[in-house]
Amino acid sequence: MPGRIFSINIGNIKGVSKAPVNEGKLIEGFGLEGDVHAGTEFKQVSLLSIESIRKQKECERIKSKDIALKEGDFAENITTQGLDLSGLRIGSLIKAGGESLLKITKIGKDCHTYCQIYKKIGSCIMPKEGIFASVIKGGIIHKGDSIQVLDD
Repeated sequence: MPGRIFSINIGNIKGVSKAPVNEGKLIEGFGLEGDVHAGTEFKQVSLLSIESIRKQKECERIKSKDIALKEGDFAENITTQGLDLSGLRIGSLIKAGGESLLKITKIGKDCHTYCQIYKKIGSCIMPKEGIFASVIKGGIIHKGDSIQVLDD
C-alpha cells in the first residue's frame, strides 16, 4: 500500500534543519535540486518518516525540554507518511510522485560530528531510522504525492 510524501525539505547548509517546500525536482544521478547534499555520491536523497519524528517527540527527555520537532528538523529531504522505511534494504526501489524512482543505497547515517538537532535535543534518529537513496529517474515531486516501495 502506498504512503505519501508528507514533506519535501531543502537546505543550503550541512548539519542544520531543512525548510519545507511544496514541490521539488529530483535530478537523475544527482539528487534534490537546490539541496546542499545533492551530488554524485550515493547519498543523494535522504528519507525519514513522520512517524519516527512523532515517536521522537513523545520521548520523555524531549518532552521535558519543551522542544517542538517537525519535518525537516533531522535534515531529511523527504518526510514520508504511511510507508514502512524500516523494512527496506539496500537496493529497494521507491517510486515517488508520478515518475521519480529512487534506489536505496544506505540505511542509517554515520554521524562524525554532532549536528544541530543532536546539540538541541541530545540525540538523533537519522543514524538508526534515516534512509538514503540515489535518483534513478528524476521528476517533479509534490507534498502529498504518493510514495511506494516497488516489488523486488
